[in-house]
Amino acid sequence: MRYTPIAAALSLFVAISASTGYGKAAEPADPRVESLLQSGDAALASGDIAGATDRFEAAAVLAPGYAEIFMSLADVARSKGLQGKAIHYYRQALTLDPGNLSAIAGEGAAMAEKGAIAKAEQNLTRLKSLCGSDCAEVGALAAAIERGPVEPVRSADASGGDAMAGMDEPVEVN
Repeated sequence: MRYTPIAAALSLFVAISASTGYGKAAEPADPRVESLLQSGDAALASGDIAGATDRFEAAAVLAPGYAEIFMSLADVARSKGLQGKAIHYYRQALTLDPGNLSAIAGEGAAMAEKGAIAKAEQNLTRLKSLCGSDCAEVGALAAAIERGPVEPVRSADASGGDAMAGMDEPVEVN
């Protein structure tokens, strides 16, 4: 019985010290990661989506616990019109950094673009509770919800034309 107060104080100290590092986003220790992220951002800005994807995926191999990489991959996916994949990447970023306001807003915007307005509004409510009504992320998500769903990307075959048109003639093989 004499040791109960000491044990309680010690366990409280351990619990507090263990939880202080829980919500922090991991920073990349490898300088190559920052270089890959910068070159990926430059490639994305210049329209080289495949190059940006390659650089971001290489960075993810080097630092899989860095949430910014998944944010960048989500941006690439959204630029391709792949909102479902973007939502997946935003959720990975939120797993690594639960308080990432940009990830919450990005996930909500991708949901709105996909047509899941009710879920996007849940993210908007969550953002408002975390940062108030006047932060930039709230404004961006509210604008995305207002725009609503985007038209899905269609392949060349989805135009309704006959893919085999002009193939009636025999082909010579040498």
